[in-house]
Amino acid sequence: MTPEKVFFTKGVGVHKDKLSSFEVALRNAGIEKCNLVYVSSILPPGCKIVPRNVGLKLLEPGQITYCVMSRNETNEPNRLISASIGFAMPKDATIYGYISEHHAFGEKAVVSGEYAEDLAATMLATTLGIPFDPNQAWDERKQFYRASGHIFKTKHICQSAEGNKDGLWTTVLATAVFIIE
Repeated sequence: MTPEKVFFTKGVGVHKDKLSSFEVALRNAGIEKCNLVYVSSILPPGCKIVPRNVGLKLLEPGQITYCVMSRNETNEPNRLISASIGFAMPKDATIYGYISEHHAFGEKAVVSGEYAEDLAATMLATTLGIPFDPNQAWDERKQFYRASGHIFKTKHICQSAEGNKDGLWTTVLATAVFIIE
């Protein structure tokens, strides 16, 4: 049972109840109708990335759906929260890639997203035996990884939000959703 496709989605929700805030975020992401099962961070070999709108059409209400999810929530007014998913695909489609999740307080979306992307790329680089300097900035390592000829693509998706000004629960999530046909 190996996923053939994956898509990425994100959402934000606000509600007086914590669980309902999460439900609103799932609805915003389009995946509220599924029974989500969280899995770890391997992007299967040959798994095709499809656009969100295509992936959502492949889901059925109530189906067991595997995903890698990053989630964060707060009821503290104006507190900045983020949830990010990063991924790294090897050039060789017969080798697995990585998906990483990262959630943070006080990080802007671009910082949180790049951190998740860096995590995934670094995990893949260590698996492939690509030497790198962990003290280099992400932009420098990103170019180095791609120049190595082993890493084909890295990317991230991030959802950030400020906590509701009236103290309602605010939830953010970013998700890699697997499709098994």
